[in-house]
Amino acid sequence: MDFSLTEEQEMIRDAAREFAQKEIAPVAAHFDETGEFPVETVRKAGELGFMGIEVPEEYGGAGLDAVGYALLMEEIAAADAAHSTIISVNNSLYCNGILEFGSDEQKQKFVTPIASGDLIGAYALTEPQSGSDAANMRTRAVRSEDGSHYVINGKKSWITSGPVARYIVVFAVTDPEAGAKGISAFVIDTEEPGFERGKTEPKLGIRASATCEIELNDYRCPAENRLNEEGAGFRIAMTILDAGRVGIAAQAVGIARAAYEASVRYSREREAFGAPIGSFQMIQAKIADMKMRLEAARLLTLRAAWNKSRAHAAGLRNTTEAACAKLFASETAMFVTHQAVQLHGGMGYSRELPLERYFRDAKITEIYEGTSEIQRMVIARQEIGLR
Repeated sequence: MDFSLTEEQEMIRDAAREFAQKEIAPVAAHFDETGEFPVETVRKAGELGFMGIEVPEEYGGAGLDAVGYALLMEEIAAADAAHSTIISVNNSLYCNGILEFGSDEQKQKFVTPIASGDLIGAYALTEPQSGSDAANMRTRAVRSEDGSHYVINGKKSWITSGPVARYIVVFAVTDPEAGAKGISAFVIDTEEPGFERGKTEPKLGIRASATCEIELNDYRCPAENRLNEEGAGFRIAMTILDAGRVGIAAQAVGIARAAYEASVRYSREREAFGAPIGSFQMIQAKIADMKMRLEAARLLTLRAAWNKSRAHAAGLRNTTEAACAKLFASETAMFVTHQAVQLHGGMGYSRELPLERYFRDAKITEIYEGTSEIQRMVIARQEIGLR
């Protein structure tokens, strides 16, 4: 069993680390404070190929593998989770789905400008009344009599990058009698009539990652913009989430790593009762527990990333591996950031240090792209055989 990285994977990790520490880390607190979308750093990330890391070069991407993507996400998240969220949605939820289920024409039209970072993509599954129960959606898509287009009506909520996205993968009911098998997927252009954005959501964390509701009112979507066949939407959505959970796991590892490394430094530098606090057994226990969980989360995440490429080549899902990684890594991020704030004492609670930001940012990893409760259900149903 070989745990070493390839030369290409090491290169992308090192390039991401340099970019994250030089370009993102210095401005992370500013964008967290203002909630502004970081246009310039996102544009620079696109120039480096980070906005389409797994997208083949023929469609404007970097053409790397899922392990390279996970390494990239960890490095970006260690500098700022909000930037990593923008990159994750672009790669995992938007580009991945079109690459997996779209036609060559759709890939050329809808992936190429997004993978290059020229435009931003988003993913719209959740609705106000249907979060974890994704199949319970009300957005409807009715095909015209001549079959040339669909008229879509409905509202989607919690759309990451929604305020800035040019193209969005939207899921809508095309056959109300067929349940989950009556859902279809479409790529919509946000500059066309019938599309409206709601207010940008004020969030606890990842504040520079813009999130909003979107509304479709008699939106005319050309039939050629439907992904795959009618009724394939729910399968497409779940497959995309499998890929997305690997990215969120890597994000959680990055957040946890940043908090852990800050705690190690503080344990060496901070003195109490005439000695560094790292010499106290209670502090040592915290460091040991943080390190153990961080390493386990990283290994689960890299295994899920490696298996993603293998499963894709064999036409299989990566469901259990992705859910295990996302569940453990997200709960690790919350554990480590909580311990880091406690270890830093009053300074951990102060906004002068980034510890409180890490803590706020970590929480969302337990919620989006499937809550921890949903991950446990997914894992158990896969193991029991309730598919």
